[in-house]
Amino acid sequence: GIPSLSFDWPSVGSYLWLVEVTIRAYDARDADGLADVFFRSVRQVALSEYTAAQVRAWAPEPRTAEWAHREASDGRLVLVAANADDRLVAYIDLEPDGHIDLLFCAPEAAGQGIASQLYDAVEAAAREQGMTSLFTEASELARQLFARKGFAILERQDLVIRGVPIHNYRMVKLLDGICSEPHLT
Repeated sequence: GIPSLSFDWPSVGSYLWLVEVTIRAYDARDADGLADVFFRSVRQVALSEYTAAQVRAWAPEPRTAEWAHREASDGRLVLVAANADDRLVAYIDLEPDGHIDLLFCAPEAAGQGIASQLYDAVEAAAREQGMTSLFTEASELARQLFARKGFAILERQDLVIRGVPIHNYRMVKLLDGICSEPHLT
């Protein structure tokens, strides 16, 4: 007979998704996509670890393409993951001092290893630039990814955004093992 094959397809809710992506540098045409991914990621994906009030405080309204382009054009490296239709499903940034400020994944692409692929690409770029450490303030969700990538938690930060308590984690990774003091802000 025909051998049976089984696949572990990633699932989001009761829907099955398989998103293949291309990772590339940000381009001005990606601004709408960045704004969209940011808002949907915070408002939908972050609900698994934060309350509705916390995600509303974090992203009270959709961001504009102008905001996204301004953020992505200030000297930082921004890598995007685009699907077969060239629609953005995730992105990450790397500031010149080794700070990773933004890592967001659209709900339909969450949990499929795309953020991990983006991180690997940004770490490779950091190493090419001679950076000795990377640091971030990771959300509860991102903390898990960064920990798997070798980051250490320096401290939990309890913040108040728009009157709502929320937390994240200051994390660091030494890339060469020699760096005496990571750049912390």
